[in-house]
Amino acid sequence: MTTPTVDVHAHVLLPKVEEAVAGQPGLARAQGLDARRNGPAALAVNGPMVAERVPRLTDAAVRLAAMDAQGVDIQLVSPSPSHYHYWAGPELARRVCRLANEGTAAHCAKAPDRLYGLGLVPLQHPGLAVESLDHALDQGLRGVEVSSHAPGPAGTREVELSDRRLAPFWARAEETGALVFLHPFGCTLDERLDQWYLSNTVGQPTENAVALSHLVFSGVLDRHPGLKLIAAHGGGYLPTHIGRSDHAWLVRPDAQVPARKPSSYLKRLYFDSLVHDPHVLRELVRTAGAGQVLLGSDFPFDMGTDDPLGALRAADLPDADFHAVRGANAAALLNLT
Repeated sequence: MTTPTVDVHAHVLLPKVEEAVAGQPGLARAQGLDARRNGPAALAVNGPMVAERVPRLTDAAVRLAAMDAQGVDIQLVSPSPSHYHYWAGPELARRVCRLANEGTAAHCAKAPDRLYGLGLVPLQHPGLAVESLDHALDQGLRGVEVSSHAPGPAGTREVELSDRRLAPFWARAEETGALVFLHPFGCTLDERLDQWYLSNTVGQPTENAVALSHLVFSGVLDRHPGLKLIAAHGGGYLPTHIGRSDHAWLVRPDAQVPARKPSSYLKRLYFDSLVHDPHVLRELVRTAGAGQVLLGSDFPFDMGTDDPLGALRAADLPDADFHAVRGANAAALLNLT
């Protein structure tokens, strides 16, 4: 049997989530922050871009037709990161995640042999993360999607992925074998990136690198060696600049918390292939290993690729590596038969 082609980075829009937050205190302030971070030129492009893609983001039949055109057999579908709403208080956050989990599961149920889903957890309320993860798994989803950071609850410190308050969440994810998909939304460099869409082109890979570094240097990956974490956008800047992290670990006592040099942890993480450069993709395969890289397209947004297989072929990998990235790695991770 031929191994299916599996795209692990694809999104769904969930209108019920947005209905739940409409008019809620905090939404306008969050939207204002997003506007400042992106700048007016980016916002003028984003609205029409998303509107044109709504059918692919909401209609399973349209999604499947697009997948057929791309040569993709299976998608791992996650909510649009715009649904995180990490500004929400505990009860609203719980409702947002439940709606996201149920909505993603319902969308994937329209083609259960081709669509697998991920849900959400309220990263801003670490005490609710295990409950929301369990709810996602109860819906038949394969795990959850998280951003690179979140505001702290009730004015407490920012929630980084290294935060000790998330320890029960990481333990539960490891125990259940749930996938955790790291997909940043919003960069804390703020207005420094508010022109030329730097908020995404620079912000996303920066946030990926920071979040992964928190997981590595804090010892989270030592404490949870069985964690199944997929980093979007090829892990951002970290895999191609991991030598600097290794050097710091060797010479800086304050950077020697992890048990092994940072580059060794790349071989325990998973990365999607969405790096937009065949040379960078080859370097990602070299540093992380061909068994840790998964096909990803960011379907159907404009910062993704409409031809993920073509982008993979451009890297000119050995046949075994090509097919591993194309689908064999993801098929094993998703326990497909």
